[in-house]
Amino acid sequence: MLRVVLIIFLFGSSIAVGKSDKLTKDEAVNYLEILWEKHQETIRKERANEMAELKIQIGEHVMPFLSKHYGGKPRDGWSLFISLHGGGGVPNKLNNDQWKNQFRLGGAYRPKNAIYIAPRAPTNTWNLWHQAHIDHLLDRLIENLVVLEDVNPNAVYLMGYSAGGDGVYQLAPRMADRFAGAAMMAGHPNEASPLGLRNIAFSIHVGQNDTPYNRNSVAKRWKQKLKALHDHDKGGYNTQVHIHKNKGHWMNLEDRVAIPWLQRFIRDPLPKKVVWKQDDVLHDRFYWLALPSGTAHKNQQITASIKDQTITIEKCEGTNQILIRLNDKMLDLDKPIKVISIDGSILFEGKVVRLQGTAKRTFDSRRDKFLTFFTELSVDLKTNQAMQITDKTDISHSIR
Repeated sequence: MLRVVLIIFLFGSSIAVGKSDKLTKDEAVNYLEILWEKHQETIRKERANEMAELKIQIGEHVMPFLSKHYGGKPRDGWSLFISLHGGGGVPNKLNNDQWKNQFRLGGAYRPKNAIYIAPRAPTNTWNLWHQAHIDHLLDRLIENLVVLEDVNPNAVYLMGYSAGGDGVYQLAPRMADRFAGAAMMAGHPNEASPLGLRNIAFSIHVGQNDTPYNRNSVAKRWKQKLKALHDHDKGGYNTQVHIHKNKGHWMNLEDRVAIPWLQRFIRDPLPKKVVWKQDDVLHDRFYWLALPSGTAHKNQQITASIKDQTITIEKCEGTNQILIRLNDKMLDLDKPIKVISIDGSILFEGKVVRLQGTAKRTFDSRRDKFLTFFTELSVDLKTNQAMQITDKTDISHSIR
């Protein structure tokens, strides 16, 4: 058996790539379809029952949900609204009542041509919607609905009222790459940061007289913060903020104007600029940026942008190592690319290759065909070096 490998030299570093792993642009498109078909088969086989039972379970955490369709399915799939109930640190019965009420509100909110899902939080704690297990449960719910209900993954929206609004303040920035938009009703952000909201639509609705926990004054401050972010970065931070006159915690459904406003927007899974701020619930990937395993920690902040064939790291706090993931929707992988550091120095300049192993690894980490990448660059800002990386999958093949 003859093993043929391709050695790629990048600023003094090299990687060994099995020749059969290297993909052309057309082969990459076909391989993504293979990954997607296999994923759909797995979902239909392994998760149909949990959807029929109307509950998602990961480990000890169980999240029941109620569902209703409004309108008809568009050509590119249903829109999806995930609507989080209020309550929080109250007895189980009160949280159940809040859950059922949130589901009934779907008839008033009435999203157009959409599936309206009201999940029941797995716990009864005050922070019931922004604990770490929620991210995984919502990921799984979205994955299931994209396959089993033909939901458009670029038309997924998050909303929530009261304690559910608290959850939206927290979840929308840290899970922004899942959503097209989010609507926060009558909640409080606690320590959340708005920075991650750059590429989604974000709506805030609070009653003028909603004084407990200073919800009204905090909403005004977030309005100022979001305006300042948009003024500084005109390409991002599309927001709608309403402080409803003479209304308290219940806004008498005036907040429903958020729904048609949100539906004007669809997700851009590959935005030209990404602002990533880590919350206390950590993520190792965000749009086309990622971190090496085990290196994520609270308050890290990375800003990076793409123009033509150049990726620029504009800001990096709390880490020296970044992973940049690329595909042909972002730039032309057949042409040379360049990575520029914060100080203007060139970290990488040259051609890359599309790798089957990289595609499978990034697909398996998200199971989202729009966030699958064929090239991954490792950037070390401490040594000012960058290189294309592979993994065991990439170098395990041979040709006869």
